[in-house]
Amino acid sequence: MAKIRQVAGRIFERMLNKYGVEINSAQGRIMFALWRQDNISINELAQKTQLKKSTLTSMLDRLESMGYIKRQRSKKDRRIILIKRTNKDKNLEKKYVELSQEHAAIFYKGFSESQIDSFEMDLERILNNLTEFEEYSY
Repeated sequence: MAKIRQVAGRIFERMLNKYGVEINSAQGRIMFALWRQDNISINELAQKTQLKKSTLTSMLDRLESMGYIKRQRSKKDRRIILIKRTNKDKNLEKKYVELSQEHAAIFYKGFSESQIDSFEMDLERILNNLTEFEEYSY
């Protein structure tokens, strides 16, 4: 799994560079979560991306300096900082999603829809098993 992730990651990074997308795949993971639900807290974003808050914070710093996101205090609870998309990221979303779909086509070449569904359900079950173990052990 680690080798697949490494090779797939290198291919995707080359695709991003080729088309002038200035964020990397890790930052894209954050943006993808925001494209699905904007204006969320750092805690919610950490859950959706499964990134540690310390890692997420440094990545948010970079995305903010690039103009893709902004931080804003919640009006309901001033202790909570919300992460919001900016207008700059509208073009990024379209191109990033296109490249993600192209990458998925490479990844799943030769697979039927039912094979893809089964594979992804198995991976989700493995992830759930590991997440549950991590939460309740040690």
